[in-house]
Amino acid sequence: MALEVGMVVEGTVIKITAFGAFVRLSDGTVGLVHISQITDRYVKDVHEFLAEGQSVKAKVIGFDEKDRPNLSLKLKSPKMEQKRQAHGLSFEEKLSRFLKESEERQEDLRKNLENKRR
Repeated sequence: MALEVGMVVEGTVIKITAFGAFVRLSDGTVGLVHISQITDRYVKDVHEFLAEGQSVKAKVIGFDEKDRPNLSLKLKSPKMEQKRQAHGLSFEEKLSRFLKESEERQEDLRKNLENKRR
């Protein structure tokens, strides 16, 4: 069975590094769970969340240049995805919203300053 983006797969953590964990999937493929994809909380030390030999379920979120799977533990289920969406916007959406609101406030300040100068 070929892996595809969006699939939820099972595997075993085989190595933990400072930047994430390598997981051997049931078909023998090894994928990476980047530290940013372990949980929605800040992760200083991967060992606080994962251990070598631990079984995990992960979602395939992409592939690297050598066609190895990039995995996510925090997006593994539709329920988690719904929870993430219900709790707010993505970083990019929040940043875009902030910039728009900031530009609007700056424009209001400019108008007030021009009115005071007259």
